[in-house]
Amino acid sequence: MKHISLGKSGLLVPSVAVGCRRICDVEKQEAEELLDTALELGCRFFDHADIYGRGVCESRFAEAIHMSPSVRGKIILQSKCGIGPGRKYDSSKEHILSSVDGILKRLQTEYLDVLLLHRPDALVEPEEVAEAFDILYHSGKVRFFGVSNHRPSQIRLLQKYVRQPLVADQLQFSIVNSSMLQIGMEANMDTDGAVDRDGGVLDFCRENEITIQTWSPFQYGFGSGTFLGNPKFQELNDAIGELAQKYGTTDTTITAAWILRHPAKMQLVAGTTKPFRLKEICRAVDLTLTREEWYRLYLAAGHRLP
Repeated sequence: MKHISLGKSGLLVPSVAVGCRRICDVEKQEAEELLDTALELGCRFFDHADIYGRGVCESRFAEAIHMSPSVRGKIILQSKCGIGPGRKYDSSKEHILSSVDGILKRLQTEYLDVLLLHRPDALVEPEEVAEAFDILYHSGKVRFFGVSNHRPSQIRLLQKYVRQPLVADQLQFSIVNSSMLQIGMEANMDTDGAVDRDGGVLDFCRENEITIQTWSPFQYGFGSGTFLGNPKFQELNDAIGELAQKYGTTDTTITAAWILRHPAKMQLVAGTTKPFRLKEICRAVDLTLTREEWYRLYLAAGHRLP
């Protein structure tokens, strides 16, 4: 498994992370098989959120991986907080601190390697976030901090007060959901792709050494389903299939390789619960698409180039 640096943390992490959002949907034995496979593949980075299964995912993970001091020393744990009951967003000092205590208890660990603020909070008081992060950092409960689904302006506001570097921004990204690419390549054009939807977050993260973690890398829309094998994306699937045949691999591997080919050195968050699919995704770290192949898939997804 290839590794990248997580922002300015100095922490080396696998290029593929295991997203645990759906781990509560499978039986314990299936979860154990998934996690055993992940460790065999070198995918020792596990992404959680306290909202996933309302905490059940974190508890199921700790049980399935048979958490112990020796196991904890081999893995990297990330979780997210900031979405409270009733889906109200809450980045207050009190909520962050209480959320982390709950996360640690469910994961059966004394510390998180990374904590992300899950969604931007319109009522955020960055001074409170800074106080919470300081308490968590100095108590040893959290080593590094980041955000999820944040724009550059929101990150800059937080970073003005937060003393620790924000090392990651977890964002939705796939061949189909590529607005962060479109805004750059359709610059100075009167096209839908030229509309600024994220404040230029891709270039911002590269400039400031913030790692982009990609969620839903095989999905289109927001929870609409996968584009692989979907007749709505026939041209894209045909192109992916031809490359899969060329390289003697699977459509899943080609799709993951497209993301990992980008020089931003993104970390792909794989949310599968199937060991065989995780293996297919991990094969992508050893496959480098050519520029022609990368752009062919981009165009086949329906995007434009001037």
